[in-house]
Order: sequence, then structure tokens, then C-alpha cells
Amino acid sequence: MEPIKIGLLGLGTVGGGTVNVLTRNAQEIARRAGRGIQISHAAAKYFNPNLIHGLDQIIHISKDAWAVVNDPEVKIIVELIGGDTIARDLILKAIENGKQIVTANKALIAKHGNAIFKAAQNKGVTVAFEAAVAGGIPIIKALREGLTANHIHWIAGIINGTANFILTEMRTKGRNFEEVLAEAQACGYAEADPTFDVMGIDAAHKLTILASIAFGIPLQFDKVYTEGINHIDPIDVAYAQELGYRIKLVGITKHVDTGIELRVHPALIPEPCLLANVDGVMNAVLVQGDAVGSTLYYGAGAGSEPTASAVVADIVDVVRTLTTDPEHRVPHLAFQPKEMSNLPILSIEQVETAYYLRLNVEDKVGVMAGIASILATEGISIEAIQQKEQPDGAQWVPLIMLTHEVTELCMNKAIQRIETLEHVKGSVVRIRLEQLDS
Repeated sequence: MEPIKIGLLGLGTVGGGTVNVLTRNAQEIARRAGRGIQISHAAAKYFNPNLIHGLDQIIHISKDAWAVVNDPEVKIIVELIGGDTIARDLILKAIENGKQIVTANKALIAKHGNAIFKAAQNKGVTVAFEAAVAGGIPIIKALREGLTANHIHWIAGIINGTANFILTEMRTKGRNFEEVLAEAQACGYAEADPTFDVMGIDAAHKLTILASIAFGIPLQFDKVYTEGINHIDPIDVAYAQELGYRIKLVGITKHVDTGIELRVHPALIPEPCLLANVDGVMNAVLVQGDAVGSTLYYGAGAGSEPTASAVVADIVDVVRTLTTDPEHRVPHLAFQPKEMSNLPILSIEQVETAYYLRLNVEDKVGVMAGIASILATEGISIEAIQQKEQPDGAQWVPLIMLTHEVTELCMNKAIQRIETLEHVKGSVVRIRLEQLDS
């Protein structure tokens, strides 16, 4: 049987890794796919040939991505150029041309996936995107196929390695955010413009996809509550550890009675919890299903060959299904298109969670009573409280509180009132606290 020919858009980190893996493991991949796979056409503006082994096996390399998409011999387009503008146009054109699609582009799927999947369904082609979430971890396949018997209750994930590296360094070495970010950029973990990583946007793209597959809802990136780690202070990292918690940037989505929670933000996680022990640039996703209970998926969330592993697995899956009736393939977002739900996405003020609070208060009798009164009025119960020791004569002392679960709206009201008190200095530091069934 003739090898199936693929067109590759992008020969950067992931594109180069994909060429390396396809070339190095060609025989094993063919055994699994049932036929050979050959990159017949590739397009890239710039690439480093010294980092890619197997370029000589590619029939044609050019700078024209449209030529690849319109090549009649190419059956599968592998999009690895990133972004959500030209990549969207190229993929829609490829679908119009009847080509199968493999992509690692989380922003594209999160923002334009609904339209792309509809076009693919109408044309009878597949769009595979395992590498779009958590790099080499097969979380899409696990949710879409392995856990299909379950009602998914919630998903919580550390799905951005850059942010996780920064918070790990802050905890283990007591360093500040700016210093660790500079090192992450020097090591290649963070981009020159790290906004997507440290502000939670990258994680929000990924969480959008996970929520859609888990709960059968349309992709709704614009409704994700997103908060980054740029405001995290080393003192809060240290206080959290003293209390038995670790601060992580987490993506959380839950199916609750009133709708779907969809949020990315820093949170205190109890040390015994599996997610609290995921350090450095690694990723992990914790899934709670009604039948299976808790399952954890851990591994490299980025990198050349870990991500290429997922890309090539998608290529193999597409090759296997080329002879399958399109109506009987695994749905793109796990649920049949006509069965997608209109469950509402909750605003962050509707979300219930516990909190870590840090206040600078005047060391006087009655200050705590005033704060406790405000919290009680807003229905907020205190689980633990600590007043940190300061040198004799210090006027202001840190007060640390952990609360029980309450809506964000109630907490907002309480904080607004507390910050107006005469004996409270500056803003209240608030970090959400998630037990995650630890």
C-alpha cells in the first residue's frame, strides 16, 4: 500500500520534533497505522536544519503554506505554525479541499473550534488536536474515549509549565517573581513576551477545550475567568507552606447545579494532593468522574518531542480512520454535535470556594473583632487564623486567615468593607483555596 502523504505547516520546535519522530520511528509508526506515512510537502519561513533530522526525506520544502494546503497529493495537513489568524484561514481552506487536519494550536481551537468543527463535519473530515492541551499527555483521548462512560464532575489541571516553574522556584528558593521570570526566559521556558503564560491566557485556552469535551458544551474561551501569577508575593508562598499548602496556577472547571465553572487562577492546594506535588515545568490534569473516581495524567506539557509525540499519534489515528464512515468517527468534542448542551457558564462571583487572606493590621485590641464581625455579616466562616510575630514596637502586623467555602460575591463585599477599616493598612491579599478532594 502506498504511503499516505502529509503536508506540514511549520518547522519550528514542534514541527522539527515531528519530523524527527516520524523519521526515527517510521517503521514502528507504519506498523501501528497500517501503512507508511510520508511528509511530501512542508512550508516554513525559517527553520534550523541542524536541529531537524530527516529533512532529506521530505519531497518538497518551501515558504508557501498555501501551496501545501492546495497540493492535491497531500491527504493530511499538520498545522504547527500557531496563532489564530492565518492558521485559521489555512485550516478552513484545507477542510474545503477535503483534507484531514492535525493541529497543536490551542488558541485556534479554543477561539475558533466551533466553526472549524462544523466545517469539518459538513465536509466529512477529521480535525485532531491532542497536542493542543498538555503537550505529550494524552488527556484529550482519555476524556473523549477512555472516560466516556463517566459523568465528569470536575477537572483541575496544572497546564502551563512556565507558571509552574516560576511558582516552584519561588517556593523552594524564596525568590521573587521578576527574578524567576527572567531565568525562565533565559532557559527558554518563557517567551520574550510572557503575557500568555504568566497571566493565565495559555492555560485558559487549554481549559476551554477540556471543559467542552468533559461536559458537552460549545467552546467558550471568552467566558473563562482568568487571573495570572504576577501579583503573587514570596511571603504568601512561604505562609501557604507553613499552613500545609502550595500555591499553584490551576485551571478548574466544574459541573455544578447552576451551570459550569470555568476559571484559571492561583490557588492554595493542600500538600497531600497530587497536584500540589507537580513541580518545575511539568503538567498534570486531575479528573473526577462518577464511575472511575479520581484519575491523574502527568507528564511533559511542552517541548519538541513530547508535543510531537501527541502530533504523530493524531496522524496515526487519522490514517486509521480514513476508510471509516465519517458519521461513525469519534466526535471532535466527544459528544454528538446535535447533543451539545447549553449549560450556562458561571461568572466568578457565583463560584463558591475557600480563601486565604492576608491583611496588615494595627496591633491593637478589638481589631480582630471588627474584621470578624464583617466576615460574619457576609456569611463567611473562619477555619484558621494566625497573627505573625513582628519586632517589638512594630505598628503593623500580618494577619493570616483561611476561610470556609463562600461565594466570591460575598468575599468581594467583605474585602471592600475590611479595606475601609482604620486599623487595616493597604489592600487585602486574597488567594483562592481548593481542596480537590485531597
